[in-house]
Amino acid sequence: MGPESSDSGPCCGYRRRVDLLTPQDATRFWLSRRACNDLFLLYCFDDTGWSAEALRAAVIARSAEIPELCVRIREHRFAYPAWEPAAFDEAQVVVHTSGEPLWTTVEASLGEILAESVPAQRYTWRVHLYRGIRGAPGGSGPALVVVLQLSHALADGRRAAQIARELLRGLDAATRGDGDSSGGSGDAGSPVGPAVIRHHGRRIRPGLGRGAEALAAEAIALLSFLPGMARTVRRGLLAARADSELNSLAEAGEIPSAAPDFAPTGLNHPPAPTRRAVRVIAGESLHIPGFTVTVVALTAISVAMSRYLAACGESADPLGAQVSMASPVTTDRKAAPHNNYRDVGVDLCVAEPDLRLRARRIAAALAERRIRATHPLQSARDRVTDAIPAPVLRRDIAGYPLDLVPDRISGHTVLSSVHRGEADLSIAGGQVRFTAGFPALGAVMHLTHGLHGLGTTVTLSVHADPQVVEVDDYARLLRGAVREVGARLTAD
Repeated sequence: MGPESSDSGPCCGYRRRVDLLTPQDATRFWLSRRACNDLFLLYCFDDTGWSAEALRAAVIARSAEIPELCVRIREHRFAYPAWEPAAFDEAQVVVHTSGEPLWTTVEASLGEILAESVPAQRYTWRVHLYRGIRGAPGGSGPALVVVLQLSHALADGRRAAQIARELLRGLDAATRGDGDSSGGSGDAGSPVGPAVIRHHGRRIRPGLGRGAEALAAEAIALLSFLPGMARTVRRGLLAARADSELNSLAEAGEIPSAAPDFAPTGLNHPPAPTRRAVRVIAGESLHIPGFTVTVVALTAISVAMSRYLAACGESADPLGAQVSMASPVTTDRKAAPHNNYRDVGVDLCVAEPDLRLRARRIAAALAERRIRATHPLQSARDRVTDAIPAPVLRRDIAGYPLDLVPDRISGHTVLSSVHRGEADLSIAGGQVRFTAGFPALGAVMHLTHGLHGLGTTVTLSVHADPQVVEVDDYARLLRGAVREVGARLTAD
């Protein structure tokens, strides 16, 4: 669509300057063209009977006040893609009405929508609404299920939770007729912070028309291509030196050694999923004194996965999980990425039969991964990515064989763990029950887990390829494992 298209006018007070995506965020955008990597944030509320039209109008009105929900991505040939203003598109709010209004219908629908990325060059988010749902966890009455779908280029898990909180607080104000739909300043103790932390990408000189800004971005990218390649090589050498220093520190016992790797199982082979299935485990207690909910969940996953693989005739030792950890915020970069985390491999210690000892070993492994992942020398790799010219990175992502399974992998499954703030959300008087999320699948990852908290309620979710995983069997094993681990960890 051309730079002067009528639907790209000012929105949300968006500044008239080009904010280029950082390489980290552009990577998520380019990957989304090959496989859906969007973020899906599910919130379940008590349904107070508001009409679909009223809810839709509230979403439209509130989203127009949130800058992050008023942008789309403009691709360039030589420069990194840019954020540009975008008006609301009618396709951005979907009211699902097909089938019986049952929780199982919602789960089936989620299996379908998880496969479809938002068209980020038109819009970067979508809201799915399910009204009057019977049998939803967390309450006896009908439920309103809201699913916020975000382009991964726009946010990581923590930032997505902040955006969702701003949207949902505003929806409640809109449905109540409250003139202030700003969402307030938030709670100081909220684990995800009071509001969205807003930072801009690499900026091009302001004061130009958008067409001229795009030309300026392309010209700058062309002129800086060779210097950028030189910086990439130089920083690559520095990163190799940093890796060597990290290994030396590990050998000296000053920092933990590198994360373990694992041989793939039947859960880690192509082809990429063509179907998806989800199950949500809500209402089970994952709060155990002396252990984080992440450790409790990983311990339960270790039990369920080992039993599931054993039933399939596969070796279940060793097993590992890929866990996302927030990266330190650095000040020596041109722009802060919206995606600021690292994935680390964690041994699930399935050879340890005592679940209390296993949980302690998993906790120790997580602590070691955090120490190494946040070491200042790790930032050397990020600086290499920061220097890569856009055409080179785009080409590498387009050509990377996503269905290639290496001999060793960082984990057999994924756990994404995010606390999404206080349980103080409501829509039209209907209180929130729980939240959930579903990390993406891929050719090498056919089973993932989401662990999401709201207040003191924690929900464990399963996202699986039904052609590889018997999802109901696995969910039953996982639910039983959560109870078994809870009983063992609280036993005297």
